[in-house]
Amino acid sequence: MLYFCMRGLHKESDMKDVLAIILAGGKGERLHPLTIHRAKPAVPFGGKYRIIDFTLSNCLNSGIRKMAVITQYKSLSLDRHLALGWATLFNPELNEFFISIPPQQRVSDQWYAGTADAVYQNIYFIEKEAPPYLLILSGDHIYKMDYSDMFAFHQSKNALCTVAAIEVDKKTASSLGVMQVDDDWKIIGFEEKPKDPKTMPNDTTQCLASMGVYLFNTEAIIEELKKDAALSTAHDFGKDIIPDLIKTGKLFAYNFKDENKKAAKYWRDVGTIDAYWESNMDLCSVDPLLNLYDSSWPIRTRQSQSPPAKFVFAQEYRGGRLGIALDSIVCDGCIISGGRVQNSILSPHVRINSWAHVQESILMENVEIGRHAKIQRAIIDKDVYIPSDTVIGYDIEEDRKRFHVGPEGIVVIPKFVKTSMP
Repeated sequence: MLYFCMRGLHKESDMKDVLAIILAGGKGERLHPLTIHRAKPAVPFGGKYRIIDFTLSNCLNSGIRKMAVITQYKSLSLDRHLALGWATLFNPELNEFFISIPPQQRVSDQWYAGTADAVYQNIYFIEKEAPPYLLILSGDHIYKMDYSDMFAFHQSKNALCTVAAIEVDKKTASSLGVMQVDDDWKIIGFEEKPKDPKTMPNDTTQCLASMGVYLFNTEAIIEELKKDAALSTAHDFGKDIIPDLIKTGKLFAYNFKDENKKAAKYWRDVGTIDAYWESNMDLCSVDPLLNLYDSSWPIRTRQSQSPPAKFVFAQEYRGGRLGIALDSIVCDGCIISGGRVQNSILSPHVRINSWAHVQESILMENVEIGRHAKIQRAIIDKDVYIPSDTVIGYDIEEDRKRFHVGPEGIVVIPKFVKTSMP
């Protein structure tokens, strides 16, 4: 136990000069309709978490005690989650802080034009805080990473900027920033979302992609952001800032070291309905790719005061009513009242009524499934009541008339839906 305490103190000492800025203002249009009423980082994931919890947990586990979340679109749900679940962890008397920053219009009367512009428009806050190092992160990716290892690499290279990198299949690299590096991991080429991504020298099927994790020397990035603001660019880190810094000769790629402790590195952009559903379904498997049960790298979130989950009615041989969940994640407050759940994720306070059957589905908080309903391959948002005898996911063409259906046939029922179903 003493070893782990000392290890934590060592990390805090290493990271005291780092301010983490988490970009959480994107619209998340590809994740509609889950993002109609909330920002993408606030979308629930894995039953009890929000997407942003993974980035924030990485910061906390890495010893970072200064964090600012930059919000923009539909941030009410996100702000509430951050205030109740995260802000209370930090002690200002120890020079720690956690704040959420809405658009200030301090240097512009426009919405943020890009990721770099989002940081530039908050340059007053950064200059006032004056941290030696600035860690820029995305609030909508799922992964487990120790940023203190990246910080040590950054210092060892005497870098101005370090970009976290991961190997990805060439087939999917066109949606990411792709890097070329020399033998010392110095970045010598960078293309944002190239049509024909350049592969790694030793493997023509793999590309070295940016994870959207940037560590800067603060003085250098402030100068670069001010220069970029005066130009007609996309004001984006991937499109403008990173390519421009290549000429300094002090731009490096850090090969992602996964704290997930699996053979394959885990990093997911759950920005589409299909990717979101698949990542959640993987959590239900016997040995999921993402390990949520590692006590050495806990994923933290806001915890509600809820009773334990309950499974009732063991009448399998007297009318076929059996409250059961198989290969599923069932959160606190759920009641499986004579229904069957299989390969599904149930957020807190979900109720499955008698003879209902739910499989391969994600049910968010306070969802209720009526008696004899049949649900498969569906995502049902918060507070939705599914009436008795409703069938969803079995006739996709019929579902399209009432709900949003993703490219792979995943049916999405948003919040506040009017359930006039038979």
